[in-house]
Amino acid sequence: MATTEGTQRPVLEVVQAEGCDDSSVTFVLHDEDHTLGNALRYMIMKNPEVEFCGYSITHPSESKINLRIQTRGGIPSVEPLRKGLNELMTVCQHVLNTFEVSIKEYKEQHRQGEAMDQL
Repeated sequence: MATTEGTQRPVLEVVQAEGCDDSSVTFVLHDEDHTLGNALRYMIMKNPEVEFCGYSITHPSESKINLRIQTRGGIPSVEPLRKGLNELMTVCQHVLNTFEVSIKEYKEQHRQGEAMDQL
């Protein structure tokens, strides 16, 4: 992603307090809002290894979210993030496939209805 200076800004940043381990991390996701934040938080919280997951939007004029993940047992916070993103992608793909099948069925029924009207 380009900034006003023309330099590349990362889509994902990791913010971690000095001296903390990898089990408690804040991820900054640029150009995202509640749409991804809430869905991703839900998917990550389903993971039993996650103690806490929450997100915030620092200011309405900024298009970034801060996603905080704290895990149990010392596993790195990036693992539940990766798993949550993959699971969310799977759910979205299922919804898309189901929608496309429904649209196809509707169009086929609509064409059949038109054919019957012409008889």
